[in-house]
Amino acid sequence: MKHNEIALHQKNKRFAQLDKYLGEFVYGGIDGCVTTFAVVAGAVGANLNSNIILILGFANLLADGFAMSVGAYLSAKTEKDQYQKHKAIEYWEIENIPEKEIEEIRQIYRAKGFEGELLEQVVAVIVKDKERWVDVMMKEELEMIEDYRSPFKIGGVTYIAFLLVGLIPLSVYLIDYLIPINSDPFLWTILCTAFGFIFIGLLKATMNQTSRFRAVFETLMLGACAAFVAYFVGDFIERIL
Repeated sequence: MKHNEIALHQKNKRFAQLDKYLGEFVYGGIDGCVTTFAVVAGAVGANLNSNIILILGFANLLADGFAMSVGAYLSAKTEKDQYQKHKAIEYWEIENIPEKEIEEIRQIYRAKGFEGELLEQVVAVIVKDKERWVDVMMKEELEMIEDYRSPFKIGGVTYIAFLLVGLIPLSVYLIDYLIPINSDPFLWTILCTAFGFIFIGLLKATMNQTSRFRAVFETLMLGACAAFVAYFVGDFIERIL
């Protein structure tokens, strides 16, 4: 029984770790699927052959995915560095101008409705511990909450999601290149990509606790609009050149 409980606890911890980065997976997946599908649709609209579609698609998949993951990493790292900078400032102020910081705590909790002896008790409890004091100042005064997630993992999950979901619009053309199929690859690409958008939409609904139908519909419409614009831009440019 103990062994089963330990295994269940470890499994729950793994799911909790995955859940922390679900947002990055969803948005990386959406961007990967939309941009790659748009590249394929634009190339089809321009009547480019399958080999060129694969070249353009994989170039976009690898380069744009890497750029997005670097952006996600730098954004998360900058936010973390900003938090640490302001935290160090708060520690300095507590050490050097404690009276001013105590008064700020008093004002914060007075604004929350605390008065008289109860207010002073709350202030005394908070300022008794420097870590607690700084934590309250960060949350209440600066409205900053520390993100304990790894910037490297944020960038990595974004890139993996971009590659995995972004590969869907290219998969039919890749199969067609290896084992030629008789039907139009673009029609199968539309179908497969739609399933990719449905999957991402369901993940998005789970993450945001919103309507599944609405999340799937919004994701499908986003992909359809991007593909529609790309297809007709490709078609227009091919006609005038």
